Amino acid sequence: MTLGVSIGQCSIAGPRPRNEDFVGAVTPVGETLDAKGVLLAVADGVGGHAKGREAAEFTVRGLLNDYYATPDTWSIAQSLDQVLGALNRWLIAHAARTRESAGMATTLSALVLRGTRWHLAHVGDSRIYLYRAGTLTQLTEDHTWAHPELSNVLHRAIGLDVRLAVDHADGELELGDRFVLMSDGVWNTLHDAGIAAILARDDDTESTASALVLQAEARGANDNCTALVVRIDTLPQAALRDRLAEASGLALPPRLRVGDELDGLKVEAVLHESRVTLLYRVRDIASGMVMVLKTLREDVDDPDALAALVHEEWLTRRVVSPQFPQVISHAGRSRLYYLMSWHEGATLRQRLDSGHHFAIEQVVRLGCVVLRALGTLHRLGIVHRDIKPDNLHLDSQGTLRVLDLGVAASDGEDFREINNPGTPSYMAPELFAGSAASESSDLYAVGVTLYELLTRRYPYGEIEPFQKPRFGDAVPLTRYRPDTPEWLEAVLLKAVARNADARFETAEEFLLALERGAHRPLALPRRTPLMERAPVRLLRMLLAVSLLLNLVLLFKLFG
Repeated sequence: MTLGVSIGQCSIAGPRPRNEDFVGAVTPVGETLDAKGVLLAVADGVGGHAKGREAAEFTVRGLLNDYYATPDTWSIAQSLDQVLGALNRWLIAHAARTRESAGMATTLSALVLRGTRWHLAHVGDSRIYLYRAGTLTQLTEDHTWAHPELSNVLHRAIGLDVRLAVDHADGELELGDRFVLMSDGVWNTLHDAGIAAILARDDDTESTASALVLQAEARGANDNCTALVVRIDTLPQAALRDRLAEASGLALPPRLRVGDELDGLKVEAVLHESRVTLLYRVRDIASGMVMVLKTLREDVDDPDALAALVHEEWLTRRVVSPQFPQVISHAGRSRLYYLMSWHEGATLRQRLDSGHHFAIEQVVRLGCVVLRALGTLHRLGIVHRDIKPDNLHLDSQGTLRVLDLGVAASDGEDFREINNPGTPSYMAPELFAGSAASESSDLYAVGVTLYELLTRRYPYGEIEPFQKPRFGDAVPLTRYRPDTPEWLEAVLLKAVARNADARFETAEEFLLALERGAHRPLALPRRTPLMERAPVRLLRMLLAVSLLLNLVLLFKLFG
């Protein structure tokens, strides 16, 4: 079962010569409903301004269009903030062009209903109410000045300030919930008691929206009147998306051997087997297409592992890039697995193990490709969390691909800690202190990977599982590989700096440093002073020297 809603809306000019309110809603279906949800919005152009209506309409239309163009992997708040920030900047720039447009601005109250939760974004003095089990709750706060003489003056609106501050709130949905989005012409006239009385009639949403607006007009509203009412008719299963619910009904495949067939796929090779996962190379019998089938061992009975596999497929589908394997749909799937594109070649770990010597130029080139791929992930709000040579694949055509989003995390999901994220030797120091993985820790892992490709060593030594490492200064690359250019050593030492603040902030910054190379080299980081590296050891040395000097003086005095 998916989310089902009923929506009704009504907007009139009231006593004003022009209606400066604007209202809109989008009710998608299928995967878009699953990923982005239903979006509703009400805007009220700044009263009395010639361009108030234009500001309100532009903002609502822009939000309804652009929200659904944001990556599915972004959180709702991130998607709304990005879109509203762009709309705010456009309004300010447009208002600065002509005297007629100067000061154009609008309020905005937007509501997203996705899965079993609601999320709102709000600026100004339009309002959103929740009516649940006979109780009316105001969910938004008016952004007007507290002084009585300024009670109708906004201190926050879209187009009012370059630094847009948006209020966010969210909560769980319940069957039968009714949300009401309205401009101040309605709520300022009916007040909470009048709104609750109309909602208590339990009419259909269209009738309720009309009753709110017409009642406000009848009671002497002195402004435009707009109301949008939405009722929750059906709810999906709580906690997991429909895709996860569907997958939970599928059994894992039995252990497959070369020559076995499953859903029209013939197994050609077992590529990898771990404690949890299995990868096979399979061929579609009908088309002859070769693919990779990823699943779990049949003895795995861990709901988190099952959720992680579904989540990995969901993420991988959304990363459309030649630097990542692509998910391939298969209509006849009867078991829990997913299919990816197959590419002949080997991982960088396999190449290291086979004795391949990576040239300086090749490492720089590979590093640039990895960073472009990571930039793609990070722009989608995804953190990989396990960059290492084992997960970087170089095919027979020389194309590098990033593998395995099995422990990846995204802003829009609740699967952040399903698996143990990362491999110890590639994990940034802050992760051992309990910090969450981030873009910075991904870039650190790239630095360690490139360091290893050049030297076959780790900058801080190999770190075993469950070990609590102590990080001093990274060992310079030239100690293991003297032909490393100074500029490259400086770049990689910055990438693997112990302190996150000393590293590259983005994949693009790291990439630029590699591309500039010797033309604009970075300065080598200074070695940490002994007092900072080992204060206790230094104090012991000073005490020992002091004691020795005192003994010498005593010997001279009394000897």
